[in-house]
Amino acid sequence: MAGFARKIDEQLVAWKASESRKPLVLLGARQVGKTYALRRFAEKEFESLAYVDFSRDVDAAAIFNGPISPAQLVSNLSVYLRMDIEPSKTLIVFDEVQLCERALTSLKYFCDEAPEYCIAAAGSLLGVQIHRENFSFPVGKVDILNLHPMSFEEYLFARGEARLADAIRGAYGNPGVAFPLHDHAMRLVREYELVGGMPEVVSEFVGAGASGNAALDLAQKKQTEICVAYAADMVKYADEQDAPRILAAWNSLPRQLAKENHKFQYKEIRSGARAAQYQTALEWLDAAGIAERCLRVTDAVAPLATFAEDANFKLYGADTGLLSSRFEARPEDLEPADNIASRFRGAIAENYVFQQLRAADASVYYWGTASRYEVEFVARKKTGEVAPIEVKSGKNVRSKSLQEFAERYDIEKSYRLSSRNFGEAGGVVSIPLYAAWLLGGELR
Repeated sequence: MAGFARKIDEQLVAWKASESRKPLVLLGARQVGKTYALRRFAEKEFESLAYVDFSRDVDAAAIFNGPISPAQLVSNLSVYLRMDIEPSKTLIVFDEVQLCERALTSLKYFCDEAPEYCIAAAGSLLGVQIHRENFSFPVGKVDILNLHPMSFEEYLFARGEARLADAIRGAYGNPGVAFPLHDHAMRLVREYELVGGMPEVVSEFVGAGASGNAALDLAQKKQTEICVAYAADMVKYADEQDAPRILAAWNSLPRQLAKENHKFQYKEIRSGARAAQYQTALEWLDAAGIAERCLRVTDAVAPLATFAEDANFKLYGADTGLLSSRFEARPEDLEPADNIASRFRGAIAENYVFQQLRAADASVYYWGTASRYEVEFVARKKTGEVAPIEVKSGKNVRSKSLQEFAERYDIEKSYRLSSRNFGEAGGVVSIPLYAAWLLGGELR
């Protein structure tokens, strides 16, 4: 995998330097680059790496069958890996740690008894295991970081467009002035909507020249492989009675977003399906990091979580590229046009924006009424204000929902993400889709 710059690199360095550092748990879906990020971190910041992968090395779990005091574990790991392990010079990594619960439990003792060691744990389905009632997690004894698929900014880095990313950042700070490279940036964001942010997919696409149908075909082949691996995980790691429902809910995701109303409807899974039957399935997808619910708020008043409804939500894919591949989308499908496929383009744009906001770890909701009004996303800015965020895939931005929202909640500044250039008028800030990641950075 190519050495793409990721935001997680900076977060890992900050974790190492923290005076209150605890053992680290790195969460994220399969194939988002957790292992690579930790290996890259070790290579740059440490003299050595003590690495254990419990999915490949089943014998390693035996180290944790006996006492799990830090001193004993470090001694046993040193013998097993045939290396010296020094607190300030070695990064200890437990990978696929969900397969060895006592390794995860040992982090508590490293926190209490040996904080001088730098130790990190990661796992593709760790989020699922944490939510099991009988799974022991060292609450309060670890630092947690989330690794999402690559944001559009990170994609630009991978495409050799770091200068463009800097230029977009400059334009974002001056929204009253049109961005001269707007069309070029829009072409790249539509490309990203197809390729997405899974590192191996991006590497495949960039390695093939990052243009033309051949490069996209290679990327979509890799996307299909990842989706198959996700489905295999559902069958292998979910409870026997839950697996078919998880798979059915996952398979319904493209249909959920392709309809005119993107609100999740159980009837799209199968006729007669009810919430009680599929709640656990949706929680599994959420915990696995491959899909995420965006809850509706009944009132857009801070704190927003107070007004969130568990029963009304939209379900988004963690990676828009994987979603596009499940639609079997091609570049021409994303070109603006006045036809019924605008629902599909709207779904992709909406999923893309959600992905950018969540890549910044922003807490995101949506707002809607029983009648005709809906604002795609509502979040709280770091400065405290509630921010309504409307999303349009094209340049046609006619909508009364944003105006209704602003009047109802006395909002001074609203945001509209679309194919239009930067601009500001009537309290609405126009932000091109390619700058969504910058808006995410402003949110809590």
